[in-house]
Amino acid sequence: MSLFNSVSAATVIALMAMSPLTAPAFAAGSDDGSSATASVGTYAEAKGLVYKQKYTEARAMLEGITRAEPRNADAWNMLGFSSRKMGDLKFASKAYAKALKLNPGHLGALEYQGEMFIQMGDGAKAKANLVTLQGLCGNCEEMRDLQKALKAAGMS
Repeated sequence: MSLFNSVSAATVIALMAMSPLTAPAFAAGSDDGSSATASVGTYAEAKGLVYKQKYTEARAMLEGITRAEPRNADAWNMLGFSSRKMGDLKFASKAYAKALKLNPGHLGALEYQGEMFIQMGDGAKAKANLVTLQGLCGNCEEMRDLQKALKAAGMS
């Protein structure tokens, strides 16, 4: 008796469905056509675009990532950052809120949201984020960066 004869057809179908060989393959940088605005990519690729100040490309990629991974607080944070740098504070606010809902102690989201509050002229909210950061991490880089931004804006 062959191995195939001893395995049920349902088992074979289930195994084939889970196989990476049956998954669709995409060339690097392509997408499956499900989104006209988002590029398929990894979080690391999107973050690299942010560091290169390619915010429009990063935002498109991060929108796709957050759709695929809605619980990825890091991706929501970088989506907020990219949106803020593009001047879309309304969308940035929503993205930071989502990141902080998923991870209330997300240091980067607290810093960047605080910087957004400074841009919006809301020093009280920025200072509240500073206090939260001080409580979470003491004298960490995110706290120091927000503190510097407050001072530079004359809000310290």
